Amino acid sequence: MTWKQELLNTKRGCFEVFRKGSGEPLCVTHHYSAFNASGDHFADAFTETHEVFLVNMREAGHSERAHEPYQLGFLETVFDLEAVREALGFDSWTFAGHSTGGMIGTVYGIYFSKSLNSLVIVGSAAREFMSGSAQCIYHEDHPDYVRMQELNITLKGSALPEDERKALTRERISFSLYKPERFPSLFPPHVTKRISATRMDFFNREIQLFDVTRKLHLIDTPTLIVCGRHDVQCPLLYSEEMREAIPGAELVVFDESNHYPFLEEKERFRTVRERFFGKILKVSEA
Repeated sequence: MTWKQELLNTKRGCFEVFRKGSGEPLCVTHHYSAFNASGDHFADAFTETHEVFLVNMREAGHSERAHEPYQLGFLETVFDLEAVREALGFDSWTFAGHSTGGMIGTVYGIYFSKSLNSLVIVGSAAREFMSGSAQCIYHEDHPDYVRMQELNITLKGSALPEDERKALTRERISFSLYKPERFPSLFPPHVTKRISATRMDFFNREIQLFDVTRKLHLIDTPTLIVCGRHDVQCPLLYSEEMREAIPGAELVVFDESNHYPFLEEKERFRTVRERFFGKILKVSEA
């Protein structure tokens, strides 16, 4: 089943939204992914229990362009998500973010916890994660650093032949799998999202100064943090930091996962997810 596209007019412009599933509303986005009707593997993990809204941010897909560079930043992205929520008519929803999507989630929770029923952060960080740990593949001392940089630069190109794009994408993702040989079974080819080069370029600048760790205590919504023990993009220590700073946050570590625990340990992720949402439901009914 493909995702249903909607061009949503909001007070901050028009945003491309894809929806799938049924239940309470849940929003998913990523800082520089450009989604389409083929969906997203992370977002798919929530469609069994929620109506999921997969949002293209400015300069991604058919969403509003950035009229000023600052509109591509974390805080402006959250303002845009709030405009999307309001246009959809929801008083509140859950936000789930993987990787840079989780970074957006920390900012969302800090400034708009009142709009969130809960927050799910997977394989992410609340501060710049590249220079603090040589376990990170974006750290210059990591053995795969140079190749990862080459792949990111090449994949931003719009004229890349499709077969070459698929091969390079597989190589890039395989660096972030606990068992790279599982790539074909974990990433079936039906999902064809791309990278927004404009958003990635801005992110690569803003991330150098990004650090909201001292404001994490302001997050006032049930928060689930998930991280693979072998995560090479956002190493575990950054999830541990968030768990310590966010009041009442729960951290679940997946021992046989790298950056994609929702795929690498799919059944366990389903169990953890259902238990987390079940606890929230019991509290709301009490």
